[in-house]
Amino acid sequence: MAHNKRHAAAVASVKKGHAYPLAEAIALVKGNARAKFDETVEIAMNLGIDPRHADQMVRGLISLPKGTGKTVRVGVFARGAKAEEALAAGADVVGADDLAEKVQAGEIAFDRCIATPDMMALVGRLGKILGPRGLMPNPKLGTVTMNVKDAVIAAKSGQIEFRAEKAGIIHAGIGKASFDEAALAENIRALVDAIQKAKPAGAKGTYLQKVALSSSMGPGVTVDVATLAG
Repeated sequence: MAHNKRHAAAVASVKKGHAYPLAEAIALVKGNARAKFDETVEIAMNLGIDPRHADQMVRGLISLPKGTGKTVRVGVFARGAKAEEALAAGADVVGADDLAEKVQAGEIAFDRCIATPDMMALVGRLGKILGPRGLMPNPKLGTVTMNVKDAVIAAKSGQIEFRAEKAGIIHAGIGKASFDEAALAENIRALVDAIQKAKPAGAKGTYLQKVALSSSMGPGVTVDVATLAG
């Protein structure tokens, strides 16, 4: 009952149909994050695109300036010196055929996956497992690379991937409710800037249509898009 009352009070604190300036929206989300764990602050962005068309896909990587507050487990497909480089950089799981066997057995102990180019023939065979989980390494995203050290460090230090879903919506975690308001605002603006820069040439009309923030257990709060510029 206490949980239901808290949730009802949180919902009641947000005006329906009202778009809040970014600072107010963040304060509301933080105030409504009352779970017993440190809730993730999430953003949902509706874009004026049709992702069914290849030339309107929006996807990329960004290192959030204040990090995500999450511990990211990194898996690396590499051999020899590159495998040693990955381990030294802090990768959680490193391997080649042995790692592929674990993945095929359903043992996926990583949240991000990096591979050296010579490993892609092996990794490609895992596409049906890694692809649906958003874990398939991609050269355009810097996760197929010989520079495994920098890729591992970036993944560990708050780098996130953004990708428009079928309805043209991007969902991303941009920090924790325990972050101060300025840190959350900085992360949000950095992500918005990256998505603005990724605007496809084929997009017509208003590109950034609607933005909402929420915490893991809290209600959504619509943000006034005009207040998102740095």
